[in-house]
Amino acid sequence: MKVFHLSVECFPVAKVGGLADVVGALPKYQTKMGIDAKVVMPWYNKPFVNENEFEVVFDGFIHQIHHMYQVLVMKEKHNVLGYELYLVKIPGLLDRDQVYGYFDESQQFIAFQHAVLHWLSAMEIRPDVLHCHDYHTGLVPFMVEYCQDFDFLKGVKTVGTIHNGEYQGTMDWQMSNYMPRFDAWKWGLLDWNGRINPLATMIKCSHEFTAVSQGYMHELFEDAQGLQDLIRQEHRKAHGIINGIDTEVWNPMTDIMLNDHYSRENVEEGKEKNKKWLCEEYGLNPELPLFAFIGRFAGEKGADMLPDIVRRSISETEGALNILILGSGNPQIENTLKQLQEEFHVNFAMDLGYKEALSHKIYAGADFLLMPSRVEPCGLNQMYAMRYGTIPIVRYTGGLKDTVTDISSGGYGLNYTFPGTDDAVHAIKRALYLYDDKEEMQNLRKTIMNLDFSWQKSAENYVNLYRKN
Repeated sequence: MKVFHLSVECFPVAKVGGLADVVGALPKYQTKMGIDAKVVMPWYNKPFVNENEFEVVFDGFIHQIHHMYQVLVMKEKHNVLGYELYLVKIPGLLDRDQVYGYFDESQQFIAFQHAVLHWLSAMEIRPDVLHCHDYHTGLVPFMVEYCQDFDFLKGVKTVGTIHNGEYQGTMDWQMSNYMPRFDAWKWGLLDWNGRINPLATMIKCSHEFTAVSQGYMHELFEDAQGLQDLIRQEHRKAHGIINGIDTEVWNPMTDIMLNDHYSRENVEEGKEKNKKWLCEEYGLNPELPLFAFIGRFAGEKGADMLPDIVRRSISETEGALNILILGSGNPQIENTLKQLQEEFHVNFAMDLGYKEALSHKIYAGADFLLMPSRVEPCGLNQMYAMRYGTIPIVRYTGGLKDTVTDISSGGYGLNYTFPGTDDAVHAIKRALYLYDDKEEMQNLRKTIMNLDFSWQKSAENYVNLYRKN
């Protein structure tokens, strides 16, 4: 079975969020199962490109309105990721430094999808499955069936995955001029409320579609930023498949980004060493419990509550804990946290930006991970944390429901229900009581490090879905 994963992110080539981690790991595990899994993504001016060898396997052209663009498809020569990786370069469109943030994003994503299908058609490469990840590739299921240029691919099975339904890529209808020729009678498959909506198109046109956890799929039936009626209408092809993590990358015994390695057997000693390094680096007291947040400063992550959580947690416990935050995003949140750092510098530290190596060190050194999410389709951070013996404190939503059970119910995390500061601070105070019970903490750490969050089962579920008639 030949499966092409289409995505604009893939770790370690280009990463902004969890999408990259999924696309970087799922094909590797499918390859181990005997599936011919490949990843196709845009070319970016990133270190990975310069540090590895590529060969041009296709050189062609596509038209967008009156513009003709060169399309170069480059294959990584040595399969260093464990599967075949292809980068699509279009000078003037797909040849930039960053994944997102450009004024012509819609044109970029249309061109990427057009270029991929043009390459496959021109070279007569017919996959068994085109797996489309998020709205950036959501037009592919439509193009395969209704664009005349891709008749060779007509009937190829398409599977779409919703990693985050908050982002749908809606665009004005004038952008249809940038698409390859299509059957105009089928315009309704592109439309949602008078605009082209790639995520809605993916849901309508794919043979099957998934969300990245069962809990999140259930939530999408109730609220999907306006697409809930469509999702309920298409419920027969809707599936919830929880993400996994790459346990080869995320392994405290071998993680090259850690200063001190450890296993389940010596977790207390190992975490203490990593915690001591972190605290020395950021001027915190290693004798206090360390709570961490890692992620984007976005409302869906509950990051706007972080300043109040920091202030109240430190004040109401009289400085009985440390908090370390790694992230970036909303400038107002950043500025407020900077001010708090000056006020509570003895107990609170932060580091701005996306820093992969530091995130690994924080997972290894922190005692607890904070995830006050309003929306969390799957969540990988809580799985990374548990893999490193760090206890998650999560709001009970989306994939967090599927992966973190509260200790009061015989589980291994701390949950709360309502998305507000009060409940988050209460959960932190519960964690302090847990921290004081050294025996319980040690047992809990060993338990969560033994949980299996690998991609193995999830990869099997996807393959079963590919084979579904």
